[in-house]
Amino acid sequence: MATEVQTKSSGNIAPPLDARNSWQALRAHYPQVQKLYLRALFAGDPHRGERMSVEGAGLFLDYSKNRITEETVKLLLELAEESQLRQRIDAMFSGEKINITENRAVLHVALRAPRGASILVDGVNVVPEVHAVLDRMTDFSNRVRSGAWKGHTGKRIRNVINIGIGGSDLGPVMAYEALRHYSERNMNFRYVSNVDGTDFAEAVHDLDPAETLFIVSSKTFTTLETMTNAHSAREWLLAGIGGDEAAVARHFVAVSTNAGEVKKFGIDTENMFGFWDWVGGRYSMDSAIGLSTMIAVGPDNFREMLDGFHEMDEHFRTTPFERNLPVLMGLLSIWYNDFFGAQTVAVLPYDQYLKRFPAYLQQLTMESNGKSVTLAGTKVDYATGPIYWGEPGTNGQHSFYQLIHQGTRLIPCDFIGFCQSLNPLGRHHDMLMANVFAQTEALAFGKTAEQVKAEGTPDWLVPHRVFEGNRPSNTILAERLTPAVLGKLVALYEHSVFTQGAIWQINSFDQWGVELGKALAQRIIPELENKNEPALTHDSSTNNLIRRYRQKKGER
Repeated sequence: MATEVQTKSSGNIAPPLDARNSWQALRAHYPQVQKLYLRALFAGDPHRGERMSVEGAGLFLDYSKNRITEETVKLLLELAEESQLRQRIDAMFSGEKINITENRAVLHVALRAPRGASILVDGVNVVPEVHAVLDRMTDFSNRVRSGAWKGHTGKRIRNVINIGIGGSDLGPVMAYEALRHYSERNMNFRYVSNVDGTDFAEAVHDLDPAETLFIVSSKTFTTLETMTNAHSAREWLLAGIGGDEAAVARHFVAVSTNAGEVKKFGIDTENMFGFWDWVGGRYSMDSAIGLSTMIAVGPDNFREMLDGFHEMDEHFRTTPFERNLPVLMGLLSIWYNDFFGAQTVAVLPYDQYLKRFPAYLQQLTMESNGKSVTLAGTKVDYATGPIYWGEPGTNGQHSFYQLIHQGTRLIPCDFIGFCQSLNPLGRHHDMLMANVFAQTEALAFGKTAEQVKAEGTPDWLVPHRVFEGNRPSNTILAERLTPAVLGKLVALYEHSVFTQGAIWQINSFDQWGVELGKALAQRIIPELENKNEPALTHDSSTNNLIRRYRQKKGER
């Protein structure tokens, strides 16, 4: 990381996917593996579980329960090499503008680089800027947590509400829930993202405006949902403390780069925390977007989380691919998505604190790799971007596991577990982890008709109680859920997403797909609000829906 490499353009582009020898070899190899069963693979190799496990950056990955052979792994690793994954990694870490559609570097890794590191963008080392913002965040967080920062009436701040959307919400709320064990319990932390007024109304329902601080997170300070909620928050505050507009500066801070709009809102720009165009929203939870997280858990724990991110960054950057956790997970996703036709991946954290982790991963993975055009601008003719979803265990076992075990769809699963509980309570944790190991075993090996019959099951009932097995899974284990481990887990998936995007040769760092609907909404809003009947020029369905809404919205 300390090596200085000047920014270049987008770097080399590998041959088209179909033209890569390793891809053709995998196509020829797939029919052989498709017929293999995990029962047979484990029976033929008593040490498969040990051989197909790897440890890095404090995380342990068992990938032995996947429908792969040594030859599969070899070919996937060759695919990574032929796809120039190593060159793409080096390009990202050195600040090249690999986000070619926006001409931007992709440097979330700089957000957690240690002091003294050097990462250049357009010839400028950005690491000192990162730490300058972190230091300002630290000072502000300490003042709020200690009570030195007071509201307009002199009351201590006891409630912090983050207003954002997308990465400005999903990252902070996930991190807060994940690290709640470490949070300041004398304060309330809430998150408002949806433009639905219910979200804001419920967030402030039982709060005292004089004790409430809002963090408005919007790079441009023009995001429709965020600024609508921010203005509602401003009105709520002023209504609650007598209407003095000077109060805004004591109850609002901004995470933004638009000083003019921040000042116009009434926020002191001294309390504006910036970030950079080389930070994508879904990669921003460890930037100033994480201010609410830092206030909740304290600067020391926040920096420990950054250290965890950095440790996984370095593992990804330096470790040979055959022992590289994000690379292996990314390649396995390619294997199931493009060869087995699996359309989804279930992420199943067996820790209640990680209840929002699957939702966070949905944006990280699907906004990144939900693309159908290559870096060269050509239409892809292969599947990209699987659907990520999940819930914490053991809740999911009583919900959707039926489909995973006995349904008609192949759903690769990532199980995440911890060897030590943050809340040891009798037998709870042993029971929880027994379910992790039991579920992966059941998915892999199932239960044959002979085994079911041997239990005395009537013949007519046997087919209903057979488990085919051969359902693939990864198991990720860590010692306990610390701030550092959370950083490692997030970075693990960030770099797995990067690996997939490099193989598919797509831009994982733009998100043009979210723009069209937003633009059309801006056109429709005045058509809904106009007191006079507007001239509608949409399609017949949209026109009819608008007319019906206008007719019904005033009825009681």
